[in-house]
Amino acid sequence: MNKLLFAGILLWATAAKAQQEPVLKLVACEGKAQGTYYIVKYLSADTTSLQPRIDSIFRVIDQSLSLYKPGSVINRFNETGRVQMDEHMQAVIKKALFTNKATAGLFDITVKPLVYLWGFGVSKPSFKGVPPPDSIKAAMSYIGSRYLRVKGNELYTTKKGVQIDCNGIAQGYTVDVLGNFLAAQGINNYLVDVGGELCAKGHNHQHKVWSVGIERPSPGDTTYEPVQGLVRLPDKGIATSGNYRRFFDQGRTRFAHTIHPLTGVALHNNIISVTVIAKDCFTADAFDNPLILMGVEKGLAYIAAHAEYGLEAIYIYKDKEGTIKEAFSKGFQQYMEF
Repeated sequence: MNKLLFAGILLWATAAKAQQEPVLKLVACEGKAQGTYYIVKYLSADTTSLQPRIDSIFRVIDQSLSLYKPGSVINRFNETGRVQMDEHMQAVIKKALFTNKATAGLFDITVKPLVYLWGFGVSKPSFKGVPPPDSIKAAMSYIGSRYLRVKGNELYTTKKGVQIDCNGIAQGYTVDVLGNFLAAQGINNYLVDVGGELCAKGHNHQHKVWSVGIERPSPGDTTYEPVQGLVRLPDKGIATSGNYRRFFDQGRTRFAHTIHPLTGVALHNNIISVTVIAKDCFTADAFDNPLILMGVEKGLAYIAAHAEYGLEAIYIYKDKEGTIKEAFSKGFQQYMEF
């Protein structure tokens, strides 16, 4: 074939292909839900806003899992000890019970009485600060996923008074539900952020893997004035647990909203935060609280010993001299943009 003719055919084929491929534009939706913000970004040829449908998804999940929503499925369970679960609660309960076993009880959704007792619940106790020891002991008698039973789509408890709080996992679940919704619309490139819990797929409008910001300590920092770090998310989820969002100080000790289900005491160790990357946000969110309760050394050892969960993490913590430092799991640094 004549070289000029071949080149012409090649140029024509390339131009025809370009005309057939739709031009993808960056679309963003944002608002407030679940007591925080949300931002959804995606690439699509159709710029019609998906925000009404996204808001509808939040409303449906809240009707299932929100303790702030009167008549929600979770509130009905907490009132009666038995409920017929919808698909959202079934997924969250299944994950919660799995994570409870995987972490030897460090993740437990039956902590609701303790969350209330420490002042982090929907309603507040009559006192402020650290609860009396006898109150913690009394609440602990209702703590334990061993009291929960699932039969078909029914959830019930074997001990009257046991209540659940899914806030430690529901946000990560919601992030993935939104991601799956976008994928069902034929959207292959997106970033979903609900209150700092995120999932990503594909690439951004610059044809690069989505990057998200995390806080990192500056060298020699003792007051925690963090600098910005970037983490790449190649089809992954990321979640953070820390002592800087919801907490109170008593004396020289800071008590955070993460409650240790085996001791009944609120988090008050030397860790500022742990950020977890996993195959999806649901998994990252499920494991971030247990990992912060484990502490740096035990947490990193746990990740190394349980490769089957696909976890990577970065800890921000204070050493014995009060200097703020960071520690990584073996595979976390591959996601960092230094």
